[in-house]
Amino acid sequence: MNTSGPAAGEGLRLVAFRGLRYVPERVGSLAAVTSPPYDVVVRPDGLHHLESADPHNIVRLILPQAGTAAARHRQAADTLKRWLAEGVLAPDPVPVLYVYEQRAGDILQRGVIGALALSPASEGVVLPHEDVMADVVEDRADLMRTAAAHLEPLLLSYAGDGGPGGTTAVIERVVERPPLLTTTTEDGFSHRLWAVSDPAERAEIEADLSHRQALIADGHHRWATYLRLQREQSVPGPWDFGLVLLVDTARYPLRVRAIHRLLHRLPVAQALRALDGRFRVREIEGPLPRGLDALTEAAAEGNAFLLAGDGRFHLVDRPDGDLLSRTVRADRPAAWRALDATVLHSTLLDHVWRIPDAPEHIAYIHDTAAAVEQAERHNATAVLMHPVGEDVVRDLARQGVTMPRKSTSFGPKPATGLVLRTLDTD
Repeated sequence: MNTSGPAAGEGLRLVAFRGLRYVPERVGSLAAVTSPPYDVVVRPDGLHHLESADPHNIVRLILPQAGTAAARHRQAADTLKRWLAEGVLAPDPVPVLYVYEQRAGDILQRGVIGALALSPASEGVVLPHEDVMADVVEDRADLMRTAAAHLEPLLLSYAGDGGPGGTTAVIERVVERPPLLTTTTEDGFSHRLWAVSDPAERAEIEADLSHRQALIADGHHRWATYLRLQREQSVPGPWDFGLVLLVDTARYPLRVRAIHRLLHRLPVAQALRALDGRFRVREIEGPLPRGLDALTEAAAEGNAFLLAGDGRFHLVDRPDGDLLSRTVRADRPAAWRALDATVLHSTLLDHVWRIPDAPEHIAYIHDTAAAVEQAERHNATAVLMHPVGEDVVRDLARQGVTMPRKSTSFGPKPATGLVLRTLDTD
């Protein structure tokens, strides 16, 4: 693992591509055809809501519905071809890079969308920080292979140097021009997109990024899918690149949120009994914001979790030191051993509760209130997590150490459906 960062010419290689975009005149509105990333859509309620928003909502491509995986992926490919034939989607006439802006209240994020040359983690150019599950990668690979398309960009972050030129300077010039599109989604975020077609500006971006190192902020399974599909090819071609959004977090810091766990088959009372003597457990009066405040305060002192599902909140902290020594791997850095996600998976799930990390036992939910509501509805346990800092994530990634999957949620995430990349067009 190259932990020092790449030299000039050995870093990120971002190239222009012919983006595939919705034709505004053929859809109800751009907002109605967009979606969050596939793994953020809360199924089934969120899926049905998006499907009913517009008959051409992008969710029909990223989360197609059919009886088998093969049928779902074939359906997505057929839908994509039909929308192209009908003029619902159309490729831009020439290859470009895209500047993308998201804004809501005091949140402003800008970055550049392009096709990024793929590289394994061992090269130290694109750093993963979370483990992935083979079945998810296999599913995404089958979908991408069948549709011959990258349907949503990954979110990658890098640290710019604040100089007078380079990628961020180009972005801030471009946003003064009329955008290709503008829309506001129901979450209150406004989205704007510009094309960077000027060769000099594209060269400035490419030169700046050529010595940068990026962290995968969101999209580990899709990045692993890109690499898997690249390995299947016998000759160089479009599969050597993947669709990404790159954000300079020195200029536009990302927000880091936790991803919560829903333990389908574990009632709260049973979870609490198993903790007796192993962790400190205290009941916290609601509402939810008060419970989260207590979690934040406890997390400043060490590992802490908030359990919900029985109409109350239970703060779980101060794990027994001997228990941690027996259950947490000793061959990892101290920062990894201290992660809440590490203790949750190694100690609580594997040892105390003995729950396998499989979809029938655990769901991963981004929305805190939704996690609590589902736990209460199904007599399950929601484990609410405290977010980890980006500096910890980046430091571990540079050491080549991956965190337990779904340890972080970086955002704001790019809206799916504004720019696609087809392998046939590119």
